[in-house]
Amino acid sequence: MQNEAQIYEKNGHIEVSTSSLSSNIDIDKTNGIEFVEKTIGTILSMHEKVLSAKDETMATLKNENRFLKEALISMQEIYDEDRKTIQVLNEQLRIAQEDLNHSKKKYRLMWNKVLENASKEKYVSYK
Repeated sequence: MQNEAQIYEKNGHIEVSTSSLSSNIDIDKTNGIEFVEKTIGTILSMHEKVLSAKDETMATLKNENRFLKEALISMQEIYDEDRKTIQVLNEQLRIAQEDLNHSKKKYRLMWNKVLENASKEKYVSYK
C-alpha cells in the first residue's frame, strides 16, 4: 500500500493529509506563532523608537522654548533700557528748549535795551 500525501490550503493554513492516516497535520500553526511573535517584537521595537523620538522632540522643544524665553527677556531688557534712554533724552530736550527760550528772551530784552539806549542818545543828540 502506497502512502499518498495531499497538501492543500484551507482557511489560510496548509494542511497535509495522507490516505493511510485520517488525521490532518497543521504545519502553519508553528509558523503562525513565530509570525505573531515577530510582529509583536516589531511593534514593540517601533513603539520604543516612537517613544525615543518623542523624548528627543520634547527635549528639543524645551531647549527651543528656553532659548526663546531668554531672547524675550533680553529683548524686554533692551526695550526697558531704550525707554529709559528716551525719557532721559526727552528731559534733556525739554531742558534745552527751556534754555533756548530763556536765551531768546534774554537777547530780546538785551536788544530792546540797546534800541532804547540808542534812541535816547539820538533824542538827546537832536536837542
